[in-house]
Amino acid sequence: MLLRVDPAESRPLWIVTDGELQSWLASQPTQVVAWVRAHGFQAERHRVLSLPSAEGGIGGAVVGLGSLRSSADLTLWHAAGLSDRLPAQAWHLATPLPPAAATRFLLGWLMGAYRLTRYRLDGPQPPRAALVPPDGADLGYADAAARATALARDLINTPANDMGPEELAEVALDLARSRGARCQVLTGGELAGYPMLRTVGAASPREPRLIDLRWGERDAPRVTLVGKGVCFDTGGLDLKPSAGMLLMKKDMGGAACALGLADLIMRLRVPVQLRLLIPAVENSIGGAAYRPGDVVRSRKGLTVEIGNTDAEGRLVLADALAEADGERPDLLVDLATLTGAARTALGPELPAAYSPNEALLASLRKHGEEEGDPVWPLPLWPGYEEELASKVADLGNVSATPFAGSIIAALFLRRFVTETPNWLHLDLYAWNGKERPGRPVGAEAHCVRGLFQLIRARYQS
Repeated sequence: MLLRVDPAESRPLWIVTDGELQSWLASQPTQVVAWVRAHGFQAERHRVLSLPSAEGGIGGAVVGLGSLRSSADLTLWHAAGLSDRLPAQAWHLATPLPPAAATRFLLGWLMGAYRLTRYRLDGPQPPRAALVPPDGADLGYADAAARATALARDLINTPANDMGPEELAEVALDLARSRGARCQVLTGGELAGYPMLRTVGAASPREPRLIDLRWGERDAPRVTLVGKGVCFDTGGLDLKPSAGMLLMKKDMGGAACALGLADLIMRLRVPVQLRLLIPAVENSIGGAAYRPGDVVRSRKGLTVEIGNTDAEGRLVLADALAEADGERPDLLVDLATLTGAARTALGPELPAAYSPNEALLASLRKHGEEEGDPVWPLPLWPGYEEELASKVADLGNVSATPFAGSIIAALFLRRFVTETPNWLHLDLYAWNGKERPGRPVGAEAHCVRGLFQLIRARYQS
């Protein structure tokens, strides 16, 4: 929560590293110094200490940043969670920060205030601390990025009974209406040109859709986003075990993050011609389900032998990527909760990033680190291409080997991106498995801020 009030009406909030603690104490009254020492405060990361006023109330607070080189090096996660951990009063940042750090602090505060309350009847939420926007902070960006993050988190957190292909399409249509964009949703026979999307969704009573949103001036550089929108994944006839299905409401996390990124681009009016494609589908079981051993023709014309029906995300993405690639955009980005192999290699916090353009990968990594939204490059290793070989089709959708699953999935997608050199593939998790400040257990909007800053740096003059 933010407040637009005079800082004189709020209490001061200091942030200090362990190396800055002594110089900060030297600037404080003796009673504050005694209080800090009596409580053993050593500026440990995330530790919050309220400070007394002369009247015996709360006069301020100090927050530890740990072993950072300086307070200017803070990330947004140092501020996340403070709205819950500080007394429920108005605060202003008393530590001067350069504009970039002030913006990160503000964004962290806002993101840390996120809560999913739609399904709870807990009554009114308790009051929380509020922040006066810090001097120099980019309030417009921080507010828009926090809203984009909340949008993506809300979509991922919504259970599949309330977030199927139709509901996901309604979100995109509502977003288009609110931002002055154009959006069409293809269903039924209109999907004849997207045979793999139709195949994956054939067994579900919730029919598949292709969401196609466009925004921006026609003479602007073309940026196309593709988000995997598998609203629930049973695994199909290669059925997942029950434990494997528990988080499958989040299998549309790529679509959610793409929608959040699109919202951020449109809110801040980045001068691009934006296109957003979301193949929205439910991978279910039934008499119309596709089978292991089936051969399916793709939008690109390539035939694909189905080795495993639980590798459905790459199929629906491939049809959408083929459509996007046909326009040869200046930048093509796909986001997908695609493989468990990426999580095994990099863990839940670090999406795997692929591109044939090494400079593009390096730029995304740089922006991601600055935004607290990291990625890690993995190679499109040509030596694994043969793992996609099929005796009856142009390629298979899985490898017979248990190794390099994320790389092999990326190589599969690359077969459908042949005209666009500036292509990024993000294999992300979109979930927080443990509780941390600003990152509650549940959905996470991976890659949204890093990609936004990459796009703004490339196209904002």
